[in-house]
Amino acid sequence: MKKLPDISLELCRYTHVLEVISNKWTALAIYAMEDGIIRYGEMKRRIEGISQKMLTQTLKQLERDGIVTRKLTPSVPPITEYSLTPLGESLLPIMNMLKIWAVDHYDNVQRARQEYDDSH
Repeated sequence: MKKLPDISLELCRYTHVLEVISNKWTALAIYAMEDGIIRYGEMKRRIEGISQKMLTQTLKQLERDGIVTRKLTPSVPPITEYSLTPLGESLLPIMNMLKIWAVDHYDNVQRARQEYDDSH
């Protein structure tokens, strides 16, 4: 009797959640909103290397996923503000744990990669 796989990309919710948060720009945008409401221009200045197009795409996807809320105030020029929804705020402890792990262990990852590359 053939054993069925017990790990499925299709059925695993964890995989689907990783699709939401695994993009580097997504994580940085969430960190930019960590302290509350932030204007689009301020977020763009805070996130080094992000293009206007990529920031806009990232924020639209986060809004679609229910992670971010967008508020547009009609003025000249219009004021666009972003903030995390309660769902988005629930990600902060998890993402902060990842940030702490990265600070504590990324040097080990780099060292392991170098050792691997040197031996292969």
